[in-house]
Amino acid sequence: MGEENPYRFDVQPLLIVISGPAGAGKDALIQRTKERGQPFHFVVTATDRPQRPGEVHGRDYYFVTREEFAAMLASDELLEHAVVYGQNKGIPKQQVREALASGQNSIMRIDVQGAATIHRLVPDAVLIFLTASSEEELERRLISRGGDSEEQIRRRIVMAREEMKRLPEFDYVVVNHDCALDQAVDDVLAIIRAEQRRVEPRVVRI
Repeated sequence: MGEENPYRFDVQPLLIVISGPAGAGKDALIQRTKERGQPFHFVVTATDRPQRPGEVHGRDYYFVTREEFAAMLASDELLEHAVVYGQNKGIPKQQVREALASGQNSIMRIDVQGAATIHRLVPDAVLIFLTASSEEELERRLISRGGDSEEQIRRRIVMAREEMKRLPEFDYVVVNHDCALDQAVDDVLAIIRAEQRRVEPRVVRI
């Protein structure tokens, strides 16, 4: 029997969590990463919130009814779930398992509360906190994207202040400066490359 090849370095697929406050640009970062042709599996979140103009079912979210979401929860089909601003969101387990089994890195974008749950359930997940360069920039983005009332925007800003306090729970922070989205994507890709060159690789089990 031959000796084990010391120059064989197997790359383990990663589960990358992109989180941060509303308005940080999580969706925009994921979309730009897709446009750049990265060979990742982009995890799609299920939610019972109303579909916004321009959003596509199965691409941006799996839009389901409250009854359908409750059924998924009852049958333990969700890796993580949370109530955010009165709306249910959750990560279906099966799509993540299938992607990792095929050797693909999986990227999911979830709120800070959900990231904490993923960290507890999947300790080897890579947690990246995405934020704007300032609270003023965050508020401007929330106003410009539309769809939220003044009260909702105020609540999101208050929540963002609390979420920033949880930054130490994450592995990395990436600042998404205004008009510099590609730099934020580059930063995330650099993190992924570095993680896959660890001497002791992360091994994700779900």
